[in-house]
Amino acid sequence: DEATDPSISEENWDCIQRFCEQVNADTEGPWFALRLLAHKIQSPQEGEALRALTVLETCVNNCGDRFHSEMAKFRFLNELIKVLSPKYYGIWSSEKVKSRVTEVIFSWTVWFPQEVKIQDAYQMLKKQGIVKEDPKLPQDKILPPPSPRPQNSIFDTDEEKSKLLARLLKSSHPEDLQAANRLIQSVIKEEQEKSAQVARRVNAIREVSENVKRMDELLESYRRQELSPADQETLQALLQRCERLRPLLFRLASEAVADEEALAEILQANDKLSRALGQYRQAVASQ
Repeated sequence: DEATDPSISEENWDCIQRFCEQVNADTEGPWFALRLLAHKIQSPQEGEALRALTVLETCVNNCGDRFHSEMAKFRFLNELIKVLSPKYYGIWSSEKVKSRVTEVIFSWTVWFPQEVKIQDAYQMLKKQGIVKEDPKLPQDKILPPPSPRPQNSIFDTDEEKSKLLARLLKSSHPEDLQAANRLIQSVIKEEQEKSAQVARRVNAIREVSENVKRMDELLESYRRQELSPADQETLQALLQRCERLRPLLFRLASEAVADEEALAEILQANDKLSRALGQYRQAVASQ
């Protein structure tokens, strides 16, 4: 949110760099990052979408092969195409955003010629007439210096386990090699569990943000007594969903006790949820 904040006058490069570092540090970092960035690039706020594209381009420059491999999949490319397509968000995306998205995809066809799906996606846009001519890539775009490359192994973050694994692998005893295999499997399982926790947290916080935003909009109409029957049903559904999210946030908070930053994000989401539910009760009481 900070890296794509449209309310500040200039890009927050320090925050963008920290985002890149987080992508590099997490096993599933590229996958999570691209899901979040796709959501921001599709934002109806032009400034937020443009900032998200800057973050995306910086990640391409800083986050290495794992990120490149994930961004070159149709799963992510289709999210970019939706911004351009009149069947999806192209009907209300600004021309500036669509121009930048086109420029980004075209630049990837130049810099990643081996990625067939990127080439196919761009050619499809041209065949459908969504892209009429190749954009000219700007020569004056300045990005910050690259952040450190991702570590080669998850063992690099734990020196003791790394040394133990190296010693076990050098051994000629079958039991040591079996122990090495068990160690590798346990570390991979631990990383997968961490990734699953991050996924649950990211999804829950995003859902809270989206639900609270929509509830605020509907409550404003409710206060003016301008809410249609269909919107009243939507408001009730949002209320029920928000109430179900509260115990989920409590569970996530208990999982994140050791991670101060994650815990702060969850508590902030809980504050948003509590505020929205309080405003709902206040609005209903006033009516």
